[in-house]
Amino acid sequence: MSVENSNGYSMLDAIATLKIADPEIVPLVDQLKLNPLTREYNYFKSLTRAIIYQQLSGKAAKTISDRFIALYDGKEYPTPADVLGSEHETLRSVGLSNAKSNYIKNIAQAFLDGTIDLNQLDQWDDETITDKLVSIKGVGPWTAQMFLMFTLNRPDVFPTGDLGVQKGFQQFYKLKELPKPKDMEQKAEKWKPYRSVMSLYFWKVVDGPFEW
Repeated sequence: MSVENSNGYSMLDAIATLKIADPEIVPLVDQLKLNPLTREYNYFKSLTRAIIYQQLSGKAAKTISDRFIALYDGKEYPTPADVLGSEHETLRSVGLSNAKSNYIKNIAQAFLDGTIDLNQLDQWDDETITDKLVSIKGVGPWTAQMFLMFTLNRPDVFPTGDLGVQKGFQQFYKLKELPKPKDMEQKAEKWKPYRSVMSLYFWKVVDGPFEW
């Protein structure tokens, strides 16, 4: 198994750093094993897939995603131009809601009009990327955070608003209630610059590996 994430940071080095920075998490880290993340280079696919999967079970979302891809004559994945050239009702016909159909078209438009600059994106910091993404109607902070973590493999993202991360945090620290984001952020100060890795652990506590 490779120990390097595809953007270059080492999962093993991150885990070793976390254990030194916060000995309290050693039992969690030693009990659960994480695999390195795989970099995704098709940013349009990553964002539109996130929209399709929102608020659906994995099985239902995959069915809709497969139907969506099948609209485009055997292509591995449609391009932004393909999607903008599709009728709204065509998108709706595969099971997409009215809102999701609009959001996917909004993303396609952002790629074509330069709102998302593919040549510059990798050079931006996390905050700039988040600001750019959430300027697209339908892309919220959670989607931007997932994009940073699972598409760009950025190491220091901690989605305190994610229910799975909250539940994993609650279970590990044996809290009676779900933690408040501000309390999670305070605790996570020790985990910089590898808060993404801790997010992966908290997801695994609850559900196993997170599917993006």
